[in-house]
Amino acid sequence: MMIHPQFDPVALQIGPLAIRWYGLMYLVAFLAFFLAGRHRLAQPRWQASTGMQPRELEDLLFYGALGVVLGGRLGYVLFYKPGHYLAHPLEALAVWQGGMSFHGGLLGVIAAIWIYCRLRGRGFWPVMDLVAPLVPLGLAAGRLGNFVNGELWGRPTDLPWAMVFPQAGDAVARHPSQLYQFAGEGLLLFALLWWFSSQPRPAGRVSGMFLVGYAVLRFAAEFAREPDAFLGTLALGLTMGQLLCLPMLAFGAWLLLRRPPQEG
Repeated sequence: MMIHPQFDPVALQIGPLAIRWYGLMYLVAFLAFFLAGRHRLAQPRWQASTGMQPRELEDLLFYGALGVVLGGRLGYVLFYKPGHYLAHPLEALAVWQGGMSFHGGLLGVIAAIWIYCRLRGRGFWPVMDLVAPLVPLGLAAGRLGNFVNGELWGRPTDLPWAMVFPQAGDAVARHPSQLYQFAGEGLLLFALLWWFSSQPRPAGRVSGMFLVGYAVLRFAAEFAREPDAFLGTLALGLTMGQLLCLPMLAFGAWLLLRRPPQEG
């Protein structure tokens, strides 16, 4: 049985300025998005499908970052603690207290990219298909941040790689579920989408593969992850994360299976 290393949450301290590991992981996520996106947009096929030039990626990243932060926080407020924030509305602005939702962040990114495409005259689905394979490396960075912080630990287990997380307030050996999600929703999903998008696909197919892949991998990982203490398990014994994956799975399957729109 292993014990979580209890990393210092502050990665770098310069006088009164403290750079925390989790914030650093956001920077890693945005950098990975930018570098992988520049690589893709250097290819004529992606320039032709999206109408974008590599220099436009900075603006797209700015829109996406706003979508992640605003959507992630709003999603947490609405999906996880609506009653609490209805009673304490000003606390919804206290992002430094923690509380972000991936599913809310996803909706925020979709809305931000839709606005970007409307303003720039770009096709929504081609741009979404460009963005989808760039996201999992950012998810991987985020899960590493969760592990460093010793948060979002797993359910009890007796597997050889079980780990005690002192932040859980007990001496129970648990799944290091953050690392499962790092490997699944991060590295595996990135490899799948990078391969799938390496060949021309009808508009929306790559986005559909992202939705299906993430939903399946997140749904499976939730069986090893400890449910939120204030929610527990919900309908059919599923967690909130699993329930939010179901509409993702359905919409992603529709994008993969729908007939491509006729040209001309």
